[in-house]
Amino acid sequence: MSQPQVYSALELRGLTKRFDRPAVDGLDLTVRAGEFYALLGANGAGKTTTLRMVAGLLRPDAGSVSVLGIDALADPVAAKQVTAWVSDEPMIYDKLTPLEYLEFVAGLWGCDAAIAERSARELLASLGLAPHLHERCEGFSKGMRQKVALAGALVHDPRLIILDEPLTGLDAVSARHVKGLLQARVRAGCTVIMTTHILEVAERMADRIGVISAGRLIAEGTLAELQQQNGQGDTSLEDMFVALVESAPVAA
Repeated sequence: MSQPQVYSALELRGLTKRFDRPAVDGLDLTVRAGEFYALLGANGAGKTTTLRMVAGLLRPDAGSVSVLGIDALADPVAAKQVTAWVSDEPMIYDKLTPLEYLEFVAGLWGCDAAIAERSARELLASLGLAPHLHERCEGFSKGMRQKVALAGALVHDPRLIILDEPLTGLDAVSARHVKGLLQARVRAGCTVIMTTHILEVAERMADRIGVISAGRLIAEGTLAELQQQNGQGDTSLEDMFVALVESAPVAA
């Protein structure tokens, strides 16, 4: 009896991008379907450049990007239809209310209007924005704007969710709303890839953690596997991260 196939949500092979120096340097990375994956690295390590290439916002110089079995470079539209992207400085339309913004985004994706409205209301409520459904976004704080942008990215029900520093600037209540929503999506079978400088969040939420330095993956595994690889079972993620980054070779 054949075993069910375990497929990947994301496969990067030889992914490369240069600016004045290599930002991403022949990166190989596999993220399994249905897992919460934290991609960690110091500033300038190549995390955001990698995720922008996955999201189709930046063309790689070399390599391949496969999103849920779709060749994202050959068929970027199909890949984007199953992907959500939320940057650390999201842009939303200030003159729209959160509900109008989500309905607008859903319309761009061709979602059924009635289903989209129901989904929009559920998303906004789960993020604590129900009291603000009909207020214009121009008066919102950065944290509220981030939550509106996250809801907008999820309204078309993507299967791969890519987040670049989604918790920066959020207060404790807002961060809990966002973390709860992301964990619920993973339980429902979605895949989440997140960069964060808040290592405690990665330690508690991620199924697996990857550490990138100078555009290359230098360590990967569960927290326990990373501890074992470093020979210290009780080492914190912060201590391991600092040790890994400080010992990694510098980009040419």
